[in-house]
Amino acid sequence: MASSRSRRVEYDRFIPFRSAMDMDYARFALTMPSRPQRDGSRESPSSVAYQKLLDECILKNRSRILAFKSAPEAPASMLPQFDEPIRPQKKQQRRIPREPERVLDAHGMLDEDGLNLLDWGSNNVLAIGLDDTVCLWDDANKSSKVLLQAVEDSGPITSISWSPDSTVLAVALGNSVLALVDPATGQDVNVTEEDENQTPVLSLAWRSNSILTVGRSDGTVVDYDFRKDDTSICFYNGHRRGVCSLKWSALSGRYLASGGHDKLVHIWDACMPVSHHHPRRHQWLHRISSHTSIVKALDWCPTRSNLLASGGGRNDHCIKFWNTVNGACLKSIHAGSEVCALLWDKNKSELLTSHGSPKNQLTLWNYPSMTRAAELSGHSSRVHFLAGSPLGGVVASAAADETLRFWNIFETPKTTKPELPFAKFSVIR
Repeated sequence: MASSRSRRVEYDRFIPFRSAMDMDYARFALTMPSRPQRDGSRESPSSVAYQKLLDECILKNRSRILAFKSAPEAPASMLPQFDEPIRPQKKQQRRIPREPERVLDAHGMLDEDGLNLLDWGSNNVLAIGLDDTVCLWDDANKSSKVLLQAVEDSGPITSISWSPDSTVLAVALGNSVLALVDPATGQDVNVTEEDENQTPVLSLAWRSNSILTVGRSDGTVVDYDFRKDDTSICFYNGHRRGVCSLKWSALSGRYLASGGHDKLVHIWDACMPVSHHHPRRHQWLHRISSHTSIVKALDWCPTRSNLLASGGGRNDHCIKFWNTVNGACLKSIHAGSEVCALLWDKNKSELLTSHGSPKNQLTLWNYPSMTRAAELSGHSSRVHFLAGSPLGGVVASAAADETLRFWNIFETPKTTKPELPFAKFSVIR
């Protein structure tokens, strides 16, 4: 039964039906050269007025809206550019002075591999060994003085090192005597007796304010505790020739790195269990034999406790980085000349190295990319020693040309005001 309701055809509002289109008018509009004019008598006055306003305001009496031949009313250069991307401002690079800020005479500086004659203490006093004399430079008031002078036949100064609190300066003499000197009075606090069986001390490193690690020219490494009757408390056996570099890890205080004339680098773990047969003898944790010359340049990274940097001498010219957990070499780079000393920046991942012939320069590296950030020239001979200021920024270098130079090379850390207790809380409940 047919429905009484008439069927209503519903058209899609997006796709028109062909039956609903006026095909004749469309053909006429496409084939005619201009738009046909509609019969105005059939349109209402309001439609005519609307069309007139549309032509004047929107179409501007043009036959088409999209007319490719009509030029824009205003040039594009005069229009405001709101879609330009905001370019980030480049970070201003730190300016590193190419000239030293101060140069001092250092008459009597020995030109020998393996000695350690420069150290900057936490009291902001720089100690330097010149032949048989130890001099102090107070950087606060820019003054110098002679701390001690070795007696005749005791030999030249071979190594010096400040204790962590800078209350004692350890001084090693060529006749194997080791003295602890009070910097205020210049008097000996403790002195080891001269022993014909002992060889000269080449390197010193304080593990704490009471324990001093000593490296000698025969390859022996010993911990001394001067508070005890038997001062030698621990031995490290591994080197076959002179130990010219000793460094304790500042972050952990657990690992000791040693470099020597035998081209070896040893990493020692002070917490590693020792043998029952030798209760005071430590065995090395890692032995590194990849350098081909003397290894005097050693330094621990101050921000990564397991990262050690080492530099080779005249026949090596390489800087190497080591993971001290597994002993793996992380990176090796050819520096172009012998590496005499290494110094990490305490605040950034930058490494300073001193070199020998042909340039005798100081080179600042960015780690880990190892790109050269700066190269400083001024010394005319091998730059044996580097020491950083405890305040940051300034580095002292001593060379065989008998000069001591101060460079403003590291970035000075920004001083921050200490935060008051409970500053983050407005109310204490």
